[in-house]
Amino acid sequence: MNKYAFDPKPYRDDILAIVNEVAAVKRWTPKSLQKILPRHPRDGNAIFSRDQLVMGYRLLVSEKLADENPLVLERIRMKPTRTVSGVAPVTVLTKPFPCPGKCIFCPNDVRMPKSYLADEPGAQRAERNMFDPYLQVFNRLRAFMNTGHSTDKVELIVLGGTWSFYPEEYQIWFIKRCFDALNDFGVRDRRDEVKSVNMFEEANRIPRKTADGRTRSYNEIVHAVSRGATRDLLTASELSSWSELEEAQVANESASSRCVGLVIETRPDYIDEHEVIKIRRLGATKVQIGIQSLNDRVMELNRRGHGAKETAAAIHLLRRAGFKIHAHWMPNLYGSTPDSDIDDYKKLWQPEFSPDELKIYPTSVIANTVLHEKYKQGEYSPYTYEELLQVLTGTMPLTPRYCRLTRVVRDIPSTDIVAGNKRTNFRQIAEEELNKMGSPCQCIRCREIRGRKISPEDLQEERIEYKTSAGTEHFLSWKTRSDDRIVGFLRLLLPDDGDHFIPELAGNAVIREVHVYGQVVALGERQEGRTQHLGIGSRLIRTAEDIARSGGFSAISVISAIGTRKYYYRLGFRLHSLYMHKPL
Repeated sequence: MNKYAFDPKPYRDDILAIVNEVAAVKRWTPKSLQKILPRHPRDGNAIFSRDQLVMGYRLLVSEKLADENPLVLERIRMKPTRTVSGVAPVTVLTKPFPCPGKCIFCPNDVRMPKSYLADEPGAQRAERNMFDPYLQVFNRLRAFMNTGHSTDKVELIVLGGTWSFYPEEYQIWFIKRCFDALNDFGVRDRRDEVKSVNMFEEANRIPRKTADGRTRSYNEIVHAVSRGATRDLLTASELSSWSELEEAQVANESASSRCVGLVIETRPDYIDEHEVIKIRRLGATKVQIGIQSLNDRVMELNRRGHGAKETAAAIHLLRRAGFKIHAHWMPNLYGSTPDSDIDDYKKLWQPEFSPDELKIYPTSVIANTVLHEKYKQGEYSPYTYEELLQVLTGTMPLTPRYCRLTRVVRDIPSTDIVAGNKRTNFRQIAEEELNKMGSPCQCIRCREIRGRKISPEDLQEERIEYKTSAGTEHFLSWKTRSDDRIVGFLRLLLPDDGDHFIPELAGNAVIREVHVYGQVVALGERQEGRTQHLGIGSRLIRTAEDIARSGGFSAISVISAIGTRKYYYRLGFRLHSLYMHKPL
């Protein structure tokens, strides 16, 4: 049976029996469901999958054969950690496109946008959906819904190559179609109207070598595959106007699946004032930015194309504009050592940088890269297990409590790694070693409350103040007294300079992020003990207003996502152009 064509109606009685048993268990463990399912087999010999249980449970509730019980859905949903950070993350990839970079370590899979590999899970989903943004978003939301997750609050993560190098018309179209899918989900299904074709399926069949023995570059092959496209390698359907995007954004303010965060990925040397304003106009609230290293000698050896100066300038502009800064950092680059990497990591927390989130991506040797050639010639050696562990245990404890280590080690399939670390659980290995050393990582991810219920009496406030190149940052959080678990936080910037390249922010304090952790709770739904409905967010905002007022600011601004505008309206903020503002 195709599980996606599953019809729960003939199995009402079996699923109802399972649901009743699930609800009756007092001490639930991960193995509880495994004990229940064999007692109620499907068709006498098969086991119901979790998504089939979710479909059946929703049918029973709709027919009033079972009471709606959030506890039941929580116990039968698949992969509950997917939405435990408070939002449903939907990652989409742009289509393959020429890249301005010449990094010697970067994968050159011509079927994918630059730096991605066809075997990576997110890349596979993008390829199956022909890199079409509408299909990627709609089908991912459908997968979340089928496995018991709420799709009300969505963080849209746009990855692939250098976003800022794609033509502006494509950027507008891509984001607009993402919003179209969010707005349609749960209301109408227009997937049959999408006529996208993956023109890059044939890319791998183009010979890497020309007749005269020259090696074709990634950009050259992508140009060849895109020969049927119009100007700037765009097809006629990949064009939208700003007014069309803005119409889709307004619709999303009250949609059932709202965008509560929009992330794009780019390079520091492609960030200037014009680019920052454009990214904000698209609706973005966070920027993933490839720092890679702050050692200019290492960056030059790896042909990165920029240095620490450009990185500092980009972060300054993004912070002034209120964006969350999600940096990528790469130990074990060509020319680095474990000791130099640890020294480099310390520089990350200087005022010029201080990212809000960080991905640590140890360098891997991938086929068809310049680094691979250097490895074969004996000019480059990946770190040993012991050396990589030395780097991670020497850096992770240095991470400030205001930063979230989103990922440690990139999820590259081991079959694609010619040399280097192939252990996807190296973060766990490093954390266990740090716990033995008595120096556990203090980053946000290691301390977040996740799916636990909490008591308001166990909460206490924490404030961290630190200097950056744009002004003074206040990291405000609520955490548990008993075990230091963070339940929600706010990032407030008090700028040093009253002038601003975005006039509506001139002289204002800026809230750069408000985040409350815990399993996603549907809009309008309240569950006892859930952190998302204890008023943590509004309490943090009131504290931020008090701090800004005491600092001499007469107004406070927030970089609101499209789907959170109504929340801020209720708190007295009003939309000007790109930001929401409130007088103090």
